[in-house]
Amino acid sequence: MRGSAPAPIPAPGHRRARATAGALACAALLLPLLGAAPSQAQPSADRLQQAFADASAEYHVPQSVLLAVSYLQSRWDAHGGAPSVTGGYGPMHLTDARTALAGAPHHSEGTEDARGDSARPALHPRTGVPADSELPARLKTLPEAAELTGIPAETLRTDEEANVAGGAALLAAAQQDLGEPLSADPADWYGAVARFSGADDTATAAAYADDVYDVLRTGEERTTDAGQRVVLAARPDVAPDTAQLGETGLRTVSAAGTECPKSVSCEWIPAPYEEFGDGDYGNHDLGDRPASQRIRYIVIHDTEGAWDGVLNLVQDPTYVSWNYTLRSTDGHIAQHVKAKDVAWHAGNWYVNAKSIGLEHEGFLASPDAWYTEAMYRSSARLVRYLAAKYGIPLDRQHILGHDNVPGPTTSTVPGMHTDPGPYWDWRHYFALLGHPFRPTAGKDGGLVTILPDYAANQPVYTGCVTKGEPCAAHGSSEVRLYADHDENSALIKDVGLHKGADSTIDVNDVGSRVSTGQQYAVADRYGDWTAIWYLGQKAWFENPRQNPAAVPASGLVVTPKDGLDSVPVYGRAYPEASAYPAGVPAQAVAPLPYTLPRGQRYVVGDEVPGEYYYAVTYTTDSHRVVAGQDLYYEIQFGHRVAFVRAADVRVVPAGS
Repeated sequence: MRGSAPAPIPAPGHRRARATAGALACAALLLPLLGAAPSQAQPSADRLQQAFADASAEYHVPQSVLLAVSYLQSRWDAHGGAPSVTGGYGPMHLTDARTALAGAPHHSEGTEDARGDSARPALHPRTGVPADSELPARLKTLPEAAELTGIPAETLRTDEEANVAGGAALLAAAQQDLGEPLSADPADWYGAVARFSGADDTATAAAYADDVYDVLRTGEERTTDAGQRVVLAARPDVAPDTAQLGETGLRTVSAAGTECPKSVSCEWIPAPYEEFGDGDYGNHDLGDRPASQRIRYIVIHDTEGAWDGVLNLVQDPTYVSWNYTLRSTDGHIAQHVKAKDVAWHAGNWYVNAKSIGLEHEGFLASPDAWYTEAMYRSSARLVRYLAAKYGIPLDRQHILGHDNVPGPTTSTVPGMHTDPGPYWDWRHYFALLGHPFRPTAGKDGGLVTILPDYAANQPVYTGCVTKGEPCAAHGSSEVRLYADHDENSALIKDVGLHKGADSTIDVNDVGSRVSTGQQYAVADRYGDWTAIWYLGQKAWFENPRQNPAAVPASGLVVTPKDGLDSVPVYGRAYPEASAYPAGVPAQAVAPLPYTLPRGQRYVVGDEVPGEYYYAVTYTTDSHRVVAGQDLYYEIQFGHRVAFVRAADVRVVPAGS
């Protein structure tokens, strides 16, 4: 214990919240007399900034600490009172998981075989995540804040100012529990910030607190989703007392065995490699990457379940696997499969054999179940580390969403998964990766990079809660495509996904939409509309100059060789039959139900060899990497990537 005895936390009965409620009630009575309807009253644009100042004064927490903690939790957004993926509410992400989960819909998108290898029987594991018998403390901070402040839980969930006060009370309580003074110096709050993370180990708590103090030192400013302008002035001189971490009483977790950067908290929770029943085994394959074959992709998933249940599943040898899981509340990472081995996660064996899979705690069909800034930042650090280690380009044809992975064969296309979905903020994510999307050509370049304003871009989706019913309005990374330059025209058709039926605006229907960071060749322009080549068709999207949905780009494209009316498109880049050695069955080089017609152009992401990893037995003596002479180009063909044989196409610069 250091310093003088701490001042007590203010008594329950939050005075400012009561005063605000009373003032609003009076305003509601007066407005009709003044000739204005209550709905016309607009909150002050600096109301949230003032709430941080008020909570700082009332609970004796430095305002800069409050602002930095809140930024790392929510980027100061309120999300209309809706919970995050782990039941966190408001700018301070106060968690009340039991309330949030009670009303949460559960979705199962896709019926894919996670292995995606037609050389062995399909694996369709059970779905659903077991419920936890007892919620950990990190998932019930809102009830604690209600006890400390006397503010009703419902008010803490829905009122921004009350929510900030609740967060301040939690920080003050943590500071006092550590025997530290309620100091005005932000450097004295490192231990309390670490405790606020909800982490139960020192590595995760320290990684979280370090992030908070990074935000505090650099400063931030933005306009929130509720139109509030919030500013945190930079404090580059702040040097926190990191020794306080030793006072928190948290357990120590070893990072031994993990493949993670030192800037994140990481632990090894291995997925089992076990044999069972009739020679079957799970839940991944042993390999020797990158010596045996190059790792080219990182695939972003969401878990469609909560942390503890998901960890139970990945430790089941009869289930599927992925390389890493990331926790929402604090960005903590668990690694399950080594990079040298092949996890079963993407539904396409070619992609599995050449990728690393990251599962993020979350639900794609719950737009208001938002992802925390802590998880985005932790994920970006991990991806930067992996990309540098394995030479993976930081672009949208190598950093894929699960929804960008192609079906390996025609029959698998309709069942492919669609996570992380339209609400994953690719624009912000790539900014955190240090590779922000920006124009790379003149205004009339031959390519475009899809780049809508995430918050302002709010296309209507259906099916988040009830099939056919509209989802809540929310920012989106995706832009809808039409058959003509008119929003009343038909949506672009996906013959592989819908087999001749129309595309829909269902949240899981990727047949007629493009995603932030993806690049396409320009096919036409008309006023505020731009057409691109997409799934063998000319597809239009609204792209006004004053509020663009895409920016000009440069690069290489493929088009059919002279004399060819069209070329086949593939979901995997497998070698020619003559490349397979004795004992390894040749895999079919089967085209998807699409073609790339003459005169159309598609952006090149990579040149790849025809390659197949034969691994269908528990023992590894029969495993083989088969490499052929055929080369392929990975292209951005629709919402998902695809492959074309190099022998069928010519590569030209865009605009030539």
